Amino acid sequence: HFQALENVSFELEDGETLGIIGQNGSGKSTILKILTGITIPDAGGIQVDGRITGLLELGTGFNSELSGLQNIYLNGSLLGMKKEEIDSILETIVGFAELGHFIDRSLKLYSSGMVMRLAFAIAIHADPNCFVVDEALSVGDAYFQQKCVKKIKEFKEDGGSIVFVSHDMNAIKILCDKAILLEKGQVIEQGDPDSVINLYNYYLAKR
Repeated sequence: HFQALENVSFELEDGETLGIIGQNGSGKSTILKILTGITIPDAGGIQVDGRITGLLELGTGFNSELSGLQNIYLNGSLLGMKKEEIDSILETIVGFAELGHFIDRSLKLYSSGMVMRLAFAIAIHADPNCFVVDEALSVGDAYFQQKCVKKIKEFKEDGGSIVFVSHDMNAIKILCDKAILLEKGQVIEQGDPDSVINLYNYYLAKR
């Protein structure tokens, strides 16, 4: 028996960014999977106002046999979008991803960075109220990473909420308003990013 999360509780307001940090296996990705509906919790509940999209493990919600274009419609439908809604933002998604002629090629021919480009472009343009980001962002090249960070900041300025999971403490400090430190599925510290990161570094030094 393994309990991934225990008594985890937090609130996130419009325009706020929450950073979640902790060592591998602490439960960070499980929280994101529950928030996005990929994993169903055994107990407890979540109250969500609006649509949640995000960038989780690469390949989630994609079919490698289909083209990039076909996967936009597949992934969009899994996010709860109607075909007409996807039609209206298709050009924007394709333009943001910058995949060129590969947009018409099978996803199995894509590199991990290309899959990340497509996944991010779909998720951020699906009109979410909350956007969740896992370490998948790190597989992109420096240019596209900066493009994503700029887009995330614009999303936040427009009142969007963000849940950000990362091992990059500088990114947590720059992007987040508050942070949570997880250890073995439990919240051991919650507050401003600097104090939470300092405690995390203390635990790492003890180890």
